Amino acid sequence: MINITLALMADYANVTREGKLNIMGIFENIHVQTFPATHPQMQLVMSLVADRRDCNKEHKLEIELLDADGNKVFSIGGQMRIPTPPAGQQARMNHIIQLNNLAFNKHGDHEFKIIVNGEVRKSVPLTVTKIKK
Repeated sequence: MINITLALMADYANVTREGKLNIMGIFENIHVQTFPATHPQMQLVMSLVADRRDCNKEHKLEIELLDADGNKVFSIGGQMRIPTPPAGQQARMNHIIQLNNLAFNKHGDHEFKIIVNGEVRKSVPLTVTKIKK
């Protein structure tokens, strides 16, 4: 089984050559003046842990963004493969998804659903708030 041990939104993240995950600007809220609104850049940052039997196999990864009414705003999908770790170590992988110019049509609580092999494994909240002028 693949578990997601960390999932959040950030302004920027990277993984060093040594495998360290660096995260800057963690957030759960964005503020906009008008709708529709476009957020120029954000990153969905995840850390995954897998059983050894799930290593070196193709796994389907899907990300869905739902608005406050449960309507799908955005989705993206692809395949991932978690490498087999050295003996005695747990299979871990950091994954960063860059999201550019994401459009929001309404205020309220939104949710990124992280789906692995057809199962929702984690949800990340994001609140979109209209600021008063």
